[in-house]
Amino acid sequence: MGRHELLNTPCGERAMDLLSVCPGLQPVASGSSLAALAPNEDAVGQSAAPGCGSPGSPSRSPQDHPGIQYSLARQDEMSDAAAPVEHHRGSWASPLEFIMSCLNYAIGLGNVWRFPYLAYRNGGGAFLGPYIIMLFLIGLPIFFLELAIGQYAGLGPIEAFQRISPFFHGLGYCTLVVITLITVYYQVIVAWALFYIFNSFSYELGWGSCKHDFNSPRCFSESANSECLANSTSQQPQDLLTYYNKTCQPIESLCKGFDMHAINSTHCGLNGTDVSLKTLLNRVLASEEYYNDYVLGRQGATWENWGDFHWTMCAYLFLSWIVLYGCLARGVQSSGKAAYFTTIFPIVLLTILLCRGATLPGAYEGVAYYITPRWETLLNAGVWGDAASQVFYSFGIGCGSLITLSSYSKFTNNCHTDALIVSVANLGTAVFAGFAVFTVMGFLANQQGVDVTDVVDSGPGLAFIVYPEAILRMPAPQVWAVLFFFMLFILGLGSQFAGVQAITTAVIDKWPQLSSKQWLVTLGACLGCFLMEIPMCYSGGVYMFTLLDWNTASWAILLIGFAEIIVVSWVYGCDRFLENLDQMGIKFYAPIRAYWRFVWVFASPIISLAVFVFVMSQYVPAAYGNYSFPFWADIIGWLISISTLLPFPIFAVYRIIYGKEVGKDLFSASPMWCPREDGCKVIDEERSSSDFTEGVKLDCLNGNGHIISHFVYDNVAFARDNART
Repeated sequence: MGRHELLNTPCGERAMDLLSVCPGLQPVASGSSLAALAPNEDAVGQSAAPGCGSPGSPSRSPQDHPGIQYSLARQDEMSDAAAPVEHHRGSWASPLEFIMSCLNYAIGLGNVWRFPYLAYRNGGGAFLGPYIIMLFLIGLPIFFLELAIGQYAGLGPIEAFQRISPFFHGLGYCTLVVITLITVYYQVIVAWALFYIFNSFSYELGWGSCKHDFNSPRCFSESANSECLANSTSQQPQDLLTYYNKTCQPIESLCKGFDMHAINSTHCGLNGTDVSLKTLLNRVLASEEYYNDYVLGRQGATWENWGDFHWTMCAYLFLSWIVLYGCLARGVQSSGKAAYFTTIFPIVLLTILLCRGATLPGAYEGVAYYITPRWETLLNAGVWGDAASQVFYSFGIGCGSLITLSSYSKFTNNCHTDALIVSVANLGTAVFAGFAVFTVMGFLANQQGVDVTDVVDSGPGLAFIVYPEAILRMPAPQVWAVLFFFMLFILGLGSQFAGVQAITTAVIDKWPQLSSKQWLVTLGACLGCFLMEIPMCYSGGVYMFTLLDWNTASWAILLIGFAEIIVVSWVYGCDRFLENLDQMGIKFYAPIRAYWRFVWVFASPIISLAVFVFVMSQYVPAAYGNYSFPFWADIIGWLISISTLLPFPIFAVYRIIYGKEVGKDLFSASPMWCPREDGCKVIDEERSSSDFTEGVKLDCLNGNGHIISHFVYDNVAFARDNART
């Protein structure tokens, strides 16, 4: 019976259904021999993981039917017709492109503005101990797991989780919602950096002056204050001048306004009590007012009154999306090339900034605050919680982007080695960035005559207020400003690559016919995200930005990461997943294999759940600076968090009510869970018919040289790895 005749049988139709959903099972040859067919129990028990199908227990085995033929062809014996089919989704030009893209995603702004601050706050050099331990117990395991899922199936998270376990289909959509929201608000930071780059090309840096219309009487400029002191008639306290309300004023008269007298150029006093002018006058750095009132345009805005629309910021935001689209228009073919630049160049700039910072006065004191170990902090549970949460966030796990990136790798790529390389590089970059940050923090503290603890900050406050303030005090500040903000721009832009690709991959996996229109899908994703950012171009837009940041990249992705571990290790099965890795040619020594089994089954799920509890125990309502959000805005934030998890119960209920699977089949790997195109190639096809059943056997050669026998028997799919190399 020929292949076309086979299609006319019920079992043949089921077989072709299997072929249509398993991209790795495109037949290239058909056999004509007929034999009674069914897999034996050993085959089922050993092979359901590597192949396409879920385990089952048919009553008859192939050995009971002497007519069956097993095709054990070698790859070099395959005909030209069996040549690998080009993967329609595209692939990385080289393994190095994939590594660079992963580094591009993992090494982001958090390495510069979050890790150094956490290290300083949680014991200095001692913080590295908890961080490295958590890296190997939670960060690396989930990171590697996501890479392996994407590489094995050659699919994004939505399709991958649907096939691993139908009940957890919604988990893929959860990652899509998370990465979409993160991509939306993260691009705003990129636009801010772009704004600063263009405004750094001026004779006088805007954030160093209090002469602008938006500046308040409290605005303080160090350069203007130095001019006032230089113009003082004498160095006696009563004759000293200071900068206040955009002019030079006698310190003595300012102190008298608080029933005090001048002590020196920085303090007033009364009855032996000294109070700084900064506190008395409630001074605000010019760089802070520039960021809040000019860049953000936040003047007087509240949740109830969002103020004016800022066309300038909207233009920078649109320009940043144009640059991002230019890097991603051709999918991985263009993003892979751009990743070399967006990964390496920020490190070069960071090195230049470190070398400059190391030559500044006070740099040593700043570094000492950063690296001096305070071992007693290791007894604080909060230190371990911060280490675990930082590992989780810095790797970007739980967002679907890593599954997306690895889905474009070759089936036999060693993603285990890649995961180790990226993990070590990510840690090294974070530590390295800390030196670049704290040399400058030490310099700023030295210039202001205060302790390092008084100037250190994290997040946007470090990037757009504290560091720019330090740049003002350097020779040729315009040069260092351009370098610093260009580094932030490239770091942010590079991290966005994977976010947009996760969105476009979800679309193309759902509608493969759009794969030839990658540029159009990417354009739609970029345009859609830009339109969602429009509200953040208003004066009060930073409040929406804060709300998204507060409630998206937070506890929700911890639960998603926990769910991923549970699905793979407990529902699908850790041993089966390890066999999938073996099928891709990823081999482990016994101790390494035991380590992966331990972390995937026990350590990572438990720690993920513990970190979630820790983060929730530390939760405080969203706020921006001293402005606490109204209760109803906090409710919106909770709804945002819940929305990232909502697809899971929705799709679970849908599968239970309308899905074809019932009972335990809801939790079993579907017949669609199979190796990607270049991982498995059909080399023979057989059909059998007897008095008790009809069946089809498809022999395919995977990328590791194994013959995988895929059975369709009584409308149920099975698989067996014949381990023929």
